[in-house]
Amino acid sequence: MNRIAFEELAALTSVAARHDENAVSRAHGEGALLSLRDVHLSYGDTPVLKGIDLSVRRGQAVSIIGPSGSGKSTILRCINGLIAPQAGEIYVDGIDVRAQKTDAQRIALRKRIGFVFQQFNLFPHLSVLDNLTIAPMRVLGRSRAQAESDAHALLAKVRLADKAKAYPGALSGGQQQRVAIARTLAMRPDLILFDEVTSALDPETVGEVLNVIGELADEGQTCVLVTHEMRFAEEISDEVFFTEGGVIVERGTAQQLFHYPAHERTRFFLQRARGEDRAGRALRRA
Repeated sequence: MNRIAFEELAALTSVAARHDENAVSRAHGEGALLSLRDVHLSYGDTPVLKGIDLSVRRGQAVSIIGPSGSGKSTILRCINGLIAPQAGEIYVDGIDVRAQKTDAQRIALRKRIGFVFQQFNLFPHLSVLDNLTIAPMRVLGRSRAQAESDAHALLAKVRLADKAKAYPGALSGGQQQRVAIARTLAMRPDLILFDEVTSALDPETVGEVLNVIGELADEGQTCVLVTHEMRFAEEISDEVFFTEGGVIVERGTAQQLFHYPAHERTRFFLQRARGEDRAGRALRRA
């Protein structure tokens, strides 16, 4: 059994209590579903995030780009409470993420935030259908009939309607990642975080996963993506944040940042990244 997936499910099912969201002020970050203000995180004497400010409105698709080790994935883990920063504010729909200390509070928060990882974290001993229904039934209290109906609809959405009875080991990497996305959608989250979800895939399967994410963004699903796929980020993003060395160097619309970057470091990164994109496309054509 996948350890990460097991621990997440165990945490979700261990406590039935719900956090009283009405007790939390919703005045923070007015108009934003997600708001980070001056977030700092260090590991020992090593600073990782050095004052991150980021906001996302409901229905937006936002991409975080930058070189490896710039703090992109750490930002996502701070948003859903997997990592606790030492300073700063993080609010999701008015909920103070840093104030969620108990299991019940963290569970209530993570019901609203989907997270799709680089690795698929599916239960290998469960069928695709069971992977999609187990959390909605145990955590949200849905009936088996309702959960299975939703699961079949979601599998059709990610173009895997014929794989409901298959097991993860019989699927390609791209298919497993699409199942992981469908499983996240089964919880009906307000916000989905995508952490370099194509980085572990063969070049041939990258497109099928990006197409699904693009469709979700077109439908108004609020998304925050960490990605090295520059052309994809440009196509789907309402706003793009370029990070380096634990700070946000530049932010702007996709048009502005990709075509008229203001910072020299942004221009250099994009020039190099586009060269890698062209090399990757040539390899796929070969």
